[in-house]
Amino acid sequence: MTTSAAQVPDNAGVTTFFETPSFSRLRLAGRNAPAARLLLLTAALILLSPAHAQARGEVIELRLERTPAGVVLNAAWQMELPPLVESALYQGIAMHFVAEAQVVRPRWYWSDKTVAQAVRHLRLSYQPLTRRWRLTQSAAEREDAGRVGLSLGQNFDELGDALASLQRIAGWKIAEPSAVEDDVTYSVHFQFRLDTSQMPRPLQFGAVGRSGGNMSVSKRMSWTAPEIQP
Repeated sequence: MTTSAAQVPDNAGVTTFFETPSFSRLRLAGRNAPAARLLLLTAALILLSPAHAQARGEVIELRLERTPAGVVLNAAWQMELPPLVESALYQGIAMHFVAEAQVVRPRWYWSDKTVAQAVRHLRLSYQPLTRRWRLTQSAAEREDAGRVGLSLGQNFDELGDALASLQRIAGWKIAEPSAVEDDVTYSVHFQFRLDTSQMPRPLQFGAVGRSGGNMSVSKRMSWTAPEIQP
């Protein structure tokens, strides 16, 4: 492996020389290539400031509807993918996201009561061979091939199209019709976040893992349940 010299001044003012591996030599061949890419990406995540890994965004739409089939949620949001997360995706590392909704009934005489909550898991991945993106949505944390209808997958040619689909939900049933009462006002909380727990372990402890809590959007609103229309 070729090396290059670098200088680092120590506290005593003495310049110390050390050897660093050449970047081009880290492109290993064969079965070691994925591990090398992950190692290189992880090194970049750790060395760069956590501020570069933070995402900015907001929920731009949040609506609830009460139908004979239940309470459904419609939401749309905008959230920037940190450049390092996007780089990881292009390296073939899938990213997992979680959408969570909660309906709470405030009670002045007792603690608030959660009347409904729902979770949706989303997985975004890139296939370098086909150069296509795949977005999978599921009610379970992990896909279960043995259960038909558990997950829904879509393929996209462009990352922008995949992100547009990732950042909206329509007609998501989050509660049964009987979970809410007519003309009662509830507090609704919606959150969409990156699930850092399902990242490769080196990334969990890198810059993305440390700032993962900032890679989320949320919104809280009051909603009065209308009567069910026949």
